[in-house]
Amino acid sequence: MTLSAFDWLIIAAYFAFSLIIGLYYARRAGRSTEEYFLSDRSMPWWLAGTSMVATTFAADTPLAVTEMVARNGVAGNWLWWSLLASGMLTVFFFARLWRRARVMTDVEFVELRYSGKPAAFLRGFRALYLGFAINLIIMGWVNLGMAKVLSGTLGISKWQALALCLGITFIYSILSGFWGVVVTDAVQFVIAMVGSIALAVFAVDAVGGINALKSKLADIHPVVQSDPLILSADAFGADGAISLWPDGSALWMLPLLTLVVYLGVNWWASWYPGAEPGGGGYIAQRIFSAKDERHGLFATLWFNIAHYALRPWPWIIVALCSLVLYKGAALNPETGRPDAAFGYVQVMNDYLPVGFRGLLLASFGAAYMSTMSTQMNWGASYIVNDFYRRFVRRGASEKHYVLASRVATLIIVLLSIVVTYFMNRITGGWERG
Repeated sequence: MTLSAFDWLIIAAYFAFSLIIGLYYARRAGRSTEEYFLSDRSMPWWLAGTSMVATTFAADTPLAVTEMVARNGVAGNWLWWSLLASGMLTVFFFARLWRRARVMTDVEFVELRYSGKPAAFLRGFRALYLGFAINLIIMGWVNLGMAKVLSGTLGISKWQALALCLGITFIYSILSGFWGVVVTDAVQFVIAMVGSIALAVFAVDAVGGINALKSKLADIHPVVQSDPLILSADAFGADGAISLWPDGSALWMLPLLTLVVYLGVNWWASWYPGAEPGGGGYIAQRIFSAKDERHGLFATLWFNIAHYALRPWPWIIVALCSLVLYKGAALNPETGRPDAAFGYVQVMNDYLPVGFRGLLLASFGAAYMSTMSTQMNWGASYIVNDFYRRFVRRGASEKHYVLASRVATLIIVLLSIVVTYFMNRITGGWERG
């Protein structure tokens, strides 16, 4: 992708704005851990809810959705749409209760709910398991998604891409704490959505309109990779690619068997921040930060509406267009081999005009940074509040714990780079995580 001076100006302006926000909130974040991790529990619902949506919108997300659509049509998204049930239960049954608990993390609640040494052990174990193991897996595939975008558009290596984006995200996250994370989330979400909608418009125009897209999809074959979950490579058919319900071409999404399991079991058996049973993770963190119980409930409701009903459709449209434009054969520029996820990036390369290229790359940077800044802050909250302060260093000053939080953030970032090194496919983590 060739960028004009105007494109580079847009990208530079976005990164500069993010750093300014980090510097603005730096002094406030240093007051206490409650300020650093929960913005002193003063967040309005619309800001907390938008931050929830932005956090689950990372650079890897459009690529993962593109890969799902390329392999199984629109119905492939039931891999994560099935989690809506637990998200709505969080809204109407748990959001008010989380805010009422007045804890700093959902892991801290374990020791309030239960008692004795077993409860304390469980709190410490979950803090390390979620703060390191789960958190680093998520950060790994997010890093991988952003590296794919930048290597596919600018031709730079994975490590050059990570050094740029991860470095800037780390600086403003470690300085500004939760206020900086949430405020930049809101700005980043607007930029990311404007960019993805613009790309969908250009992609539809490239295939000749919606009617042309529907007719051309009938002869497209699903992308088949070396994966035992894929059974056939027959063409999608007249409505297969755009059908909301699976047609049985993939073992993991048989309509009367596995789909029933996804709808009946997956939503309560899977751990996914924002959709785990009862809420938790960084969704609970934003509920804790809300002004009161009412603000916590409305924040969670707005998140679920935007996350499931509004946000994914521009990505799905671009994914369908990429199937028509490249016959499901977009190439990964690093390997030279077909890579379904790169269909999204290839549409960016081939069909975006000057100005919009910078906007789209800035939107990917925004999506990436909103997720990574949350993972850093959220993971550090477990490590410091539920392990370090609980078991290692009790009774220290708030300044000490804020410093420990910043050190924990640095450790998380360094370990996430190691995890990214060993990852090679985004949806592998989604399917088997």
